[in-house]
Amino acid sequence: MTRFSADTPTERRKLFADAVVAHRKRASPFLTVETSKADDEEIAPWIQLSEHTLNMDCTDAELERLQSMLDDYPEFRIDQLESPENVDGTNVRISARSDANRLAEFMDRAFREVYGRDDSYTAWAVEV
Repeated sequence: MTRFSADTPTERRKLFADAVVAHRKRASPFLTVETSKADDEEIAPWIQLSEHTLNMDCTDAELERLQSMLDDYPEFRIDQLESPENVDGTNVRISARSDANRLAEFMDRAFREVYGRDDSYTAWAVEV
């Protein structure tokens, strides 16, 4: 693994937290983390952070799992759902005012529970 990728739960959360800190220190427009594409997916799952907003695309089933998971994150709330007519799925914007470690925990859990990745999935910080 490189310093921009990780494949264990501990290392992924460290990668995500470090990327959040770097994003905030640099005042970059956004941070993007993603995983590999599964065989049945057109696009690899990704989560983007801009200031205090998480952005992610979900199928209907993924959105249901995300909404259920958010019960464990009372400081996070869905601000916007957008479902363009010509696209299957929903773009979700979540207000997430939290520290880097809590954001990292959420991202790792979302990849596993929302997008169905196993515990050994590889994630990359592709834009900081």
